Amino acid sequence: MSIEEFKDLALSFPGTIARPHFDRIAFKVEGKRIYATLREESESANILLSLPEQEIFSAMNKAIYPIPNKWGTHGWCTFEIKNLDRGIILEALSSAYQNILDKYKPDTKKS
Repeated sequence: MSIEEFKDLALSFPGTIARPHFDRIAFKVEGKRIYATLREESESANILLSLPEQEIFSAMNKAIYPIPNKWGTHGWCTFEIKNLDRGIILEALSSAYQNILDKYKPDTKKS
């Protein structure tokens, strides 16, 4: 997958915006949290997954692995996008996007 393909794919999710984030581009649902970042220089992306998802994706391909620091213990996973196909990236982004929507959905409980 190319950098441009990744950007297009990440921005295809409703309400997603891209913003600079240090040496990366952050993709987030507007008004919510970041679910993916892209570092163009290394052709890699970090995607926020649940811990069980992180384990599953890491087992799929050696180009997918937990970030080797505290961020990794929270589900952040590095994807070497230049070594992966669209299907795997789409599945990971879909999971990350949905996890953010689920975590930050409006409270619909009535008092």
